[in-house]
Amino acid sequence: MTALARLKSAIDSAAVEIPPVRVGGLVTEVAPTYCRVAGLSPFVRLGERVRFSWDKMNALGEVVRIDGRDVIVKPFETRMPFGIGTEAHRIGAIGLAPRDEWKGRVINAMGEPVDGLGPLAHGERMMNVDAEPPPAMTRARLHRPLTTGVRAIDIFTPICEGQRIGIFAGSGVGKSTLLSMIAHSHGFDTVVVALVGERGREVREFIEGALNGNRARAVTVVATGDEGPMMRRLAPLSAMAIAEYFRDQGDSVLLIVDSVTRYAHAARDIALAAGEPAVARGYAPSVFSDLPKLLERAGPGEEGAGSITGIFAVLIDGDDHNDPVADAIRGTLDGHIVLDRSIADQGRYPAINVLGSISRLAQIVWTSDQRELVRKLRTLISRFEDTRDLRLMGGYHQGADAELDRAVQLVPRVYDALRQDPSSPLAQDAFADLAVLLRQ
Repeated sequence: MTALARLKSAIDSAAVEIPPVRVGGLVTEVAPTYCRVAGLSPFVRLGERVRFSWDKMNALGEVVRIDGRDVIVKPFETRMPFGIGTEAHRIGAIGLAPRDEWKGRVINAMGEPVDGLGPLAHGERMMNVDAEPPPAMTRARLHRPLTTGVRAIDIFTPICEGQRIGIFAGSGVGKSTLLSMIAHSHGFDTVVVALVGERGREVREFIEGALNGNRARAVTVVATGDEGPMMRRLAPLSAMAIAEYFRDQGDSVLLIVDSVTRYAHAARDIALAAGEPAVARGYAPSVFSDLPKLLERAGPGEEGAGSITGIFAVLIDGDDHNDPVADAIRGTLDGHIVLDRSIADQGRYPAINVLGSISRLAQIVWTSDQRELVRKLRTLISRFEDTRDLRLMGGYHQGADAELDRAVQLVPRVYDALRQDPSSPLAQDAFADLAVLLRQ
């Protein structure tokens, strides 16, 4: 019998319980974006947390790279107040234990309350922030239409319960305002919001304004722009884990993430600190594998469970819609809504480009009459926009082209009918409202 076998036999026959062993190491290098810890390599896995302890103080980090002799740890803090020789101990994977009492609360990416309303009670079920999506063949099919109350969306890019759709926009085009309008929707049991990299002043504005009607049913996860990349990357993962908890209880969950681009920026910072090469506009390869892992977790649950309807804001850097991150997200989602700066410059809000927006599940929502109406409206809008320069130069003469005459007459009225702002009442039947406004 080998020595290892004899040791196992002795442990199995022992009458006393063997206490758990605390695994630790020492910091050997501190850099602006990471630190190196010796002694942990054989005992940790990627994504596990490490606690640093010094002078009765503590800080947390995450293992982002493992070498033969040491590990690279990215702290959750924006700065590293410890030095060489600081003790570091493995504390395992990140998890949250949500419960119904979390509704109405505001928490940080670690699941700690930041709203001053006291401690959070924890549930019995631990949710992994890096969980896998439900198996493809066991997921329910989408069939139930949803009403957002935003006429431009409900007419041209309608969505279903459990759909994942992106709102693509540059800065200052009205992305957050449109999200706040969608957040007023009452077709959901639970609302989970992840504010990632937002300005600090916008947090209360969104919670007390956009979520005012749904705040009692909402869990808000906040990681502001001044927090470190570890917190900004963790925030949407934590929000997704909370949404999955309520989905598994049978709830219809609305998940709003503002924005996925800042999640990608944080993931890029972490990947570069771990030594990955930059392959596309500074983004490391792991960023493009992390994005579908996050986005695929939204959507319908398994048969008999609830669903997560995902609304993901995508900030377009430099208004370049061919940005690699935007491309990767667009190819993963079930549709995209494009906000156009030129439309916003005309004072038309929401500044949705109906020709550039698409819902891959619209055919499930539209009736045959609605489908034909939308097709005709898109044709007229396309003709109207294509001839804008011609008309400005005086090259248009009424009566020369019947279809263009109809577009010139009808499209401006359609644009007026689609105008809405957060103070406007939500549309209960967008097609009926459009018909009424066009007859005026």
